[in-house]
Amino acid sequence: MKKTLFALSTAMTLAVLPTLALADVSFNIGATSDYRYRGISQTRLKPAVQAGVDYSMGNFYLGAWASSIKWIKDGGGDASVEIDLYGGYKGEITKDLSYDVGLLTYQYPSNKLSPSANTTEIYGALTYGPATLKYSHSLTNTFAATDSKNSYYLDLSASFEAGGVSIVPHVGYQKYTGPLSADATYTDYSLTASKDFSGVVVSVAVVGTDASKSFYGSPANGKFLGKDGVVLGLKYNF
Repeated sequence: MKKTLFALSTAMTLAVLPTLALADVSFNIGATSDYRYRGISQTRLKPAVQAGVDYSMGNFYLGAWASSIKWIKDGGGDASVEIDLYGGYKGEITKDLSYDVGLLTYQYPSNKLSPSANTTEIYGALTYGPATLKYSHSLTNTFAATDSKNSYYLDLSASFEAGGVSIVPHVGYQKYTGPLSADATYTDYSLTASKDFSGVVVSVAVVGTDASKSFYGSPANGKFLGKDGVVLGLKYNF
């Protein structure tokens, strides 16, 4: 599975990369004890394997990332992999203030859900010192929610270094539009500590949400997918 995910993410990115002799390309592969996206488990609180590739030239960047998932099959669909494709532009406004704008699409091949789980967002972020505020806006229905176009996610995070350890506090607000808005909208929060050992990054995160326990209960076993928990991660960058 790990090799399959790596091959998928690499192939999808190379398909959209310009043919250039000089390129800054990096790869990553890893595993996590629970794939949490915006605080909600995508793997029924189980482990996942993941891989990605990133390309940049100057201020422009493109990338692809893939992970094993369980939520679509648990919901009656037929996809066990999430593939994210993204591209954007980063720059500086002042010495201490930078920005990042781009487009991100989440693809779940042959997911067979209606509405489709495939979701496309535009995003913009401002970073001042250690703090980043990011806004993501959905151009499509959002993760198979009916009539949920124009949903959005607001993310506030920061990054600090202490003794070679990176500390990242985060709080986010996922707002859904449409008939599911009252049940699907929620706030998530996390605190992540990580350390890079010559390209091998070890991380531990405390995560949680105030999401609806009934709405975000797993169809497979009824467990709350937004419960407070600890997530362990291991990633190799090369």
